[in-house]
Amino acid sequence: MAGASGGFLAGVNDPWLKPRLLRALVAERLPQPGGTELPPVELASVLGAVRTHGLLTESLPDCAPEDPKLAVAWRAAVDSWVERAVALVESDSAYSCWLGTCFLGMTFQECSNERFAESYSNWYEKILSNLQEPSNLQLVTVISCTSMSDLFVRLAKFLNLKKEASAFAGRVVEPVLRLLNENGLVADEATDLLRAVIKLYPSSVNRHYNKVESAIVATVMSTEVNIKPSDKFARTLALLPSIRVSEDSWSLMIRRILIVVNNLLNEALVGLEEEKNGHDIMLLLVPPGADPPPTLGDQVRSGANVHITKKFHVCTVPTISALMHCCSVMLTSYYPVQVNVPTRALVALIRRVLLVDGSLHKKLLPSTTSLHQELICFELPSLHSTFLDLLSATIKGMRSQLLPHGASIIRLVTEYFKIAKLPSLRTKAYSILQLLLTSMGVGTDIAAPA
Repeated sequence: MAGASGGFLAGVNDPWLKPRLLRALVAERLPQPGGTELPPVELASVLGAVRTHGLLTESLPDCAPEDPKLAVAWRAAVDSWVERAVALVESDSAYSCWLGTCFLGMTFQECSNERFAESYSNWYEKILSNLQEPSNLQLVTVISCTSMSDLFVRLAKFLNLKKEASAFAGRVVEPVLRLLNENGLVADEATDLLRAVIKLYPSSVNRHYNKVESAIVATVMSTEVNIKPSDKFARTLALLPSIRVSEDSWSLMIRRILIVVNNLLNEALVGLEEEKNGHDIMLLLVPPGADPPPTLGDQVRSGANVHITKKFHVCTVPTISALMHCCSVMLTSYYPVQVNVPTRALVALIRRVLLVDGSLHKKLLPSTTSLHQELICFELPSLHSTFLDLLSATIKGMRSQLLPHGASIIRLVTEYFKIAKLPSLRTKAYSILQLLLTSMGVGTDIAAPA
């Protein structure tokens, strides 16, 4: 038969091409454990060939639907690929382990359903060991997080394995939380893995809920610039109400976030606004006689000895921005039950920031320093942009429910145009005005303010 284990192929569409190519890849291009390193170009070529030709799919073509010899040959070729990948993962060489994890991650995505169902448990344990005992080579930990995410995404397609998958996801949580304190790519990929676990198997995180919240909040509020991929942490924090689905869970989370931001603004805006602004917003969030909600996370803010200038730039403003981004995500994401949005407090907080122009409040004796005023003025465009995004998210999320507050928001945006001089901010404010009018059923054929 043309194209069998040896001899000439019938062409690129010969079904025997795939097992033969895969055997050649394993024999000639995949290193042995502890062997020579694979140049990046060569690694990309190998992975590209596997994906392009579908070498791991074991999907027999229509022209050979019941060819037992082809099926056996292809299965044997994939067996050899998997054996080499696992051997590399188990190697004492950090580079070999990284390489094997790359190959195994590709296998999670590309292999047949039958093979995945047979082997996912064993593969899971291999990757989990990399997360439980992180390698000295950061790239091993990074690729292990990525590959574990790929495994869970594939596993979620097997509804009959949901219970075991949820148990597997629960075992990943604590190792991942430890990785959130690492630098750069490690924390970045660990956050992606944690988000995948929460999205796919929220019940698996339930018993770890307090630890997860504390770890994310601590990282968001950290002064360490190199461990603050803030948007990712903010999006992860926004997912937490989905672990314990209820109206109270969602509403309580957003109130707790707004309280933290309001308190941070009390520090940031001292001397630049009426002192009662923060107090008035707090009354909206915690009415007189009501019990205050639990503190968000542990609110452990490192960097107490950091110079005030650096602290404001690398901690206060990024923290406010990250937490407001979290609220924006919550307001615009699907949630399975009806929730109570603290609209008055949201709008009041947005107003509080947007109407600050950096000038001292009208007092005989200013209660701030010229340095602090300069810092605020430097950061105001960023803060204004963040709170405009929050206003946009509020309008998109609440739509017609925002109608009772429409007039006050229009007045706010109109007042803001008197402060905003940067074209980018004016454009964003004008877009918000259009969005609001559309959501209220009003035509938008209006001229942009000069």
